[in-house]
Amino acid sequence: MKTEKETKQDELAAIGIGAMIVFIALILVAAVAAAVIIQTAEKLQQNAQASGDDTQEQMSTKLTLINVVIETINGGAGAATDELFVTFELAPGSEPTEGDDIGYTVICENAAGTDTVFAQGSLIGATVHTGDGESGDVGNGGVPAAPVSLTLNPGTTYVVVLDVTECQPAANTDHIMIFTVIGGGSTYEELQYGSSPTVGDVVV
Repeated sequence: MKTEKETKQDELAAIGIGAMIVFIALILVAAVAAAVIIQTAEKLQQNAQASGDDTQEQMSTKLTLINVVIETINGGAGAATDELFVTFELAPGSEPTEGDDIGYTVICENAAGTDTVFAQGSLIGATVHTGDGESGDVGNGGVPAAPVSLTLNPGTTYVVVLDVTECQPAANTDHIMIFTVIGGGSTYEELQYGSSPTVGDVVV
């Protein structure tokens, strides 16, 4: 039979083994918890980085208007469309952007004032400020050609002619003009027409 001393030694050994099992279990739990915390921290960091990049892109890659002038008015001097001559730049810090990646929308009411209509398009015909703002509109022999998309760079002034026939300049009206860069930001302006809009009027 075991002596009292041997019995106590067996009990101490059992306690030691139990403590070791608990210790190993705690280490495993701590390792799992640490892995979860690290994974969560990495995901949060990636999300924050992505949000920061998106915000920076939207804040920087946008259009800055210099002025907007009435180019033609439907019915005036044989004009069949209503057009605006826009002078603009890309905002400082913007990425080089293709003209057809920038869209414009003019919002107004119809003549009866009963519905909202839109004049929309892109800046695909934009030229540098020494051009006419209608790149590719007229080909050889005066034959209309497809507009050419120009790569726009910050620090350079450009011009473009926009067709706004759906939102014809009208006396004592204000139209909303919005420029939107794909993957970038938007620019909002108000076109203010006076009591008698005429060709050459500056409306922004």
